[in-house]
Amino acid sequence: MADKEKFRVKLEFDNVGLASVLFGAQNANLDLISRQSGVRIESRGNSLQLISENEELIDPVAKAFTQLYKLLKSGKEVFPQDVEAAYRILCRDPQADLIKIFRDELFAVSPKKTLTPRTLTQRAYFSAIRENDMVFSVGPAGTGKTYLAVAMAVYALQRKEVNRIILTRPAVEAGEKLGFLPGDLVDKVNPYMRPLYDALYDMLDMGKVQDMIEENIIEIAPLAFMRGRTLSNAFVILDEAQNTTPEQMKMFITRLGFGSKAVVTGDITQIDLPNRDPSGLVEAVNILRDVRGISFIKFEDSDVIRHPLVARIVKAYDSYECRGGK
Repeated sequence: MADKEKFRVKLEFDNVGLASVLFGAQNANLDLISRQSGVRIESRGNSLQLISENEELIDPVAKAFTQLYKLLKSGKEVFPQDVEAAYRILCRDPQADLIKIFRDELFAVSPKKTLTPRTLTQRAYFSAIRENDMVFSVGPAGTGKTYLAVAMAVYALQRKEVNRIILTRPAVEAGEKLGFLPGDLVDKVNPYMRPLYDALYDMLDMGKVQDMIEENIIEIAPLAFMRGRTLSNAFVILDEAQNTTPEQMKMFITRLGFGSKAVVTGDITQIDLPNRDPSGLVEAVNILRDVRGISFIKFEDSDVIRHPLVARIVKAYDSYECRGGK
């Protein structure tokens, strides 16, 4: 097709400095979106020209850069992962309002951390936790399932909506044998709990976290420690739930007491149970799907907010497994 028959859209930005931030170092953001969209993006000074043989391909690219520029002008930071997330959101929902999504600072978790939903699914996740006493969050690594749940737990604690936070995981080795671990019982299970500690330390000062653990305001324990308890006035998170057995899952979700919320997170493509035992998470999703008061949030590879390479890795593995591992 001759070049004159191609569709062209020109975008002008009135601030050269902000345009440079939007385009990325050495136009890295432009190159990223060009590869993903198939749209040729040419920059000159503070303007862009979007070129494609398919007009529909240009629309989400133009909207992404236009809305992100408005976000920059409002004083908000825009990171490379935000540019990619913005494009993905608009591909899925052409009417999405990025300004509202990215500027809606859901809450200041602490003086150290303020969080904003980065995808429509994350936004739905926040709403689900606010509006329901139990939420199941299923999806691949890097989508924020655990991190955002911990953030909501800290927020609820700061607002005195709950008296304590309980974080738990099944102690299942992820495809490797850890062998003998020295120390007492706490020392032995701590390696399994490390991702939960990491999330807390990112939101609160390490000393404060340690004080809250000593005062039992925050409890981080293996799932086996939940048996026989009633968890009242607490924000309870079960992480890596794909590695629970059906019996463990039933035990956990029936621990919920008055004034409590529970968030269950997991990735059903990463089940590490021995002997191919059935996953309690898979069974619970099927059994509880229509139970009032329980919400189910499904994250996709397009919701991955880690390094852009992670989303491509997840997608490649999904494609490989869909072909039967061939």
